[in-house]
Amino acid sequence: MRVVSKTRLKEFWDQYPDAEIGLLHWFKKITNKDKHFQKPSDIIAEFPKSDFVGNGRVVFNIAHNKYRLIVLFIFQTQICYVRFVGTHSEYDRIKDIQNV
Repeated sequence: MRVVSKTRLKEFWDQYPDAEIGLLHWFKKITNKDKHFQKPSDIIAEFPKSDFVGNGRVVFNIAHNKYRLIVLFIFQTQICYVRFVGTHSEYDRIKDIQNV
């Protein structure tokens, strides 16, 4: 799976250094060449504490749920887009996750 954009993740962990380990762990697992995710349930199987929220989006808990990551998956092309990375309180203010 190719991730667009790792830069956004790096900018976040530069601001919140305690998020770096969790975000790098997520990045390494999602970009593992031996993995080929076909559907949301494949993602959930790999990341049991994540949630499929519809419209191709999955929410991941980072740093023991201190931060949230929303990613849009396009399974046919094996590309995923980082749509949101933020604190839990910022995440709580999102009105419509399916359009993030």
